[in-house]
Amino acid sequence: MEATNILPILKKRLAFLSGGKDRRSGLILTIPLCTEQTSMEELSSTLDYLLGIPSDKCKARGFTVIVDGRKSQWNIVKTVVLMLQNVIPAEVSLVCVVKPDEFWDKKVTHFCFWKEKDRLGFEVILVSANKLTRYIEPCQLTDEFGGSLVYDHMDWVNKRLVFEKFTKESTSLLDELVVINESEKSNQLDKERPPDCNFLPSLDPETVLQTGHELLSELQQRRFNGSEGGGVAWSPMDDELLAQPQVMKLLDSLREQYTKYQEVCRQRSKRSQLEEIQTKVMQVVNWLEGPGTEQLRTQWGIGDSIRASQALQQKHEEMESQHSEWFAVYVELNQQIAALLSAGDEEDLVELKGLQQQLSDVCYRQASQLESRQNVLQSAHEFHGTAQDLSQQLDGLLGMLCADVAPTDGAAIQQTLKHLEEKLKSVEGALAGLREKGQVVIDQMSNQTTWSYGKEVPIENKEDIDHIQGVMEDMQLRKQRCEDMVDVRRLKMLQMVQLFKCEEDASQAVEWLGELLDALLKTHIRLGDDAQETKALLEKHKKFVDVAQSTYDYGRQLLQATVVLCQSLRCTTRSSGDTLPRLNRVWKQFTVTSEERVHRLEMACSFHTAAEKVLVQASPEQGDLPVEMEQETYEEVEMVGKTLLDRLTVPVIFPDGSEQYFGSPGDMASSAVHIRDKMKLVEDRKLTLHEEDEDDVEQLQYDQIHDQDKELQDDEELQDDQELQEVNKELQDGEELELETDTQKS
Repeated sequence: MEATNILPILKKRLAFLSGGKDRRSGLILTIPLCTEQTSMEELSSTLDYLLGIPSDKCKARGFTVIVDGRKSQWNIVKTVVLMLQNVIPAEVSLVCVVKPDEFWDKKVTHFCFWKEKDRLGFEVILVSANKLTRYIEPCQLTDEFGGSLVYDHMDWVNKRLVFEKFTKESTSLLDELVVINESEKSNQLDKERPPDCNFLPSLDPETVLQTGHELLSELQQRRFNGSEGGGVAWSPMDDELLAQPQVMKLLDSLREQYTKYQEVCRQRSKRSQLEEIQTKVMQVVNWLEGPGTEQLRTQWGIGDSIRASQALQQKHEEMESQHSEWFAVYVELNQQIAALLSAGDEEDLVELKGLQQQLSDVCYRQASQLESRQNVLQSAHEFHGTAQDLSQQLDGLLGMLCADVAPTDGAAIQQTLKHLEEKLKSVEGALAGLREKGQVVIDQMSNQTTWSYGKEVPIENKEDIDHIQGVMEDMQLRKQRCEDMVDVRRLKMLQMVQLFKCEEDASQAVEWLGELLDALLKTHIRLGDDAQETKALLEKHKKFVDVAQSTYDYGRQLLQATVVLCQSLRCTTRSSGDTLPRLNRVWKQFTVTSEERVHRLEMACSFHTAAEKVLVQASPEQGDLPVEMEQETYEEVEMVGKTLLDRLTVPVIFPDGSEQYFGSPGDMASSAVHIRDKMKLVEDRKLTLHEEDEDDVEQLQYDQIHDQDKELQDDEELQDDQELQEVNKELQDGEELELETDTQKS
């Protein structure tokens, strides 16, 4: 009987084996009667199932049955006890009827179980729940009887279902595996007999093994917990109730047969895989040597343009896509063959190696031809692309060369010329790249072969090779024509650069001449403080004029060169424009201004020279000038000074009627003040010299009178001296006479 057949009855808990044991190590069977009417049929089925669980050894020790009648009626209890006589009379050792405290006392006299012991075959005692411990240890009683034994009826039912399911499945699986293994063994002995590849076990061995291991682990864990629980009794799932050794034995047998079955499956798989590999290898070889080779043989062109090349590439990609599917099969087959070679039998090695070699040869040869075709198409595509780019570059360069050149200045021409040179250089580089790519395509096409009748056959591509060479020659001719036109355009543009340069330099010369004129009017205003400085200014002005003359001559030469270049370039629309009139106008203004400057400096030099003559005539080192020359010098100084002062107030009048003054009014006033001061100094000197002349006349007259007076005085003094001398002589003579007289007297 299986638990699944009476599962609803088992769940009612009409009777159960809690796992507890009496003092004789006999199992305790508990029948908990309830207030409701108990079905004896269901109870009988439950007891039949429960009594079929323990082993014969356990049954030999006898059962102790606890009939819990505390919630039931006496007649039901009596019926249950009598039913035990019919169900398990030999296995029952003791029946403990748990009675209510006082309810059944009167009923006992009517039916004494102890008097019926011989007829029943077991002893029946009536006992209160609190006195059950006289017969059974508390640790072997469940909590409803005041014991400490843990029991979960639904958990027990579930584990029982798992155990029975495992037992049933493992037993069935073992039978199937034995049949399969024996059948495979017979097939190996009789190789001509076709194997029954469809004979497979109805259950998954891995799942059954996993269930058994989990069950065994649960049993061992519960047993371990029970032994270490310290007072917790055996659970009802121990080895005596669920036959743990039986589970282990089933697992061992199942593993053994499953191992054999795995080997059988491996051999089957190897045979099946080998046959499948042979079939697939032949499919790959037949397709590659048939339709695949035919596709390659019919497509060897390269196209005459980039669009045609792209179309051929697209077709080749489609062809490669078809081949890729077969190459993927080849890779998979090669891996499978390698795996079989590493773990195969010696009798299969030769066949496998032969298949592998055949497959590899065909696939590598086909892949090589595909790669060669792809390289040719790629090189052709690059060649056509380069040819198209080069053609566009040549068209653009030719368009630039055919267009009129109308730049605005030399920088624009230089930029255009640089752009032209860059385009030509780019064309040369593109042509070199085209030659290189064309040679690569020719070499690749010359080495192309196809596989026909078991050998390689060269492919004729003379038409495509001639086309490539023709394209390269055509591009070379177009490039040469453009080079010739570039040389002509370069010369013309260089002349235009020179033309713009001449025009620019001529304009610069006009600006320089204008700056010289401006400097002459604004800064060349000094007339010098003396004749020497004025002469130095004249020399400096001559050099300044020479610089202006050189600038003017340079501008004229540039304008003449401009005219010549315009004639050479046939540029009738261009001319010197207003540059030449501007140059002539500025030069005339400069000439008039320069002449005015020279006149003023010459007048200043004459003024300073005459003034200096006057100012130095009275110096001790210089002699007196003649009266006539002195008068002329004074008049010259006065006349030149006044003329120079008048000239300073007059502006420079240009040929176009415009006027311009030298310097600022303050500068002219300063020069005029200096001239006036010098004229006043000369005038003062003139007056001073005139007064000195009058003083000299008076002094001369005075000196003459004084000399006359002195002569008269000298005459008077001389006369007095003579008279005095005569008197003194007379006195001296008188004294000498007296002396002589005295002498004589003496």
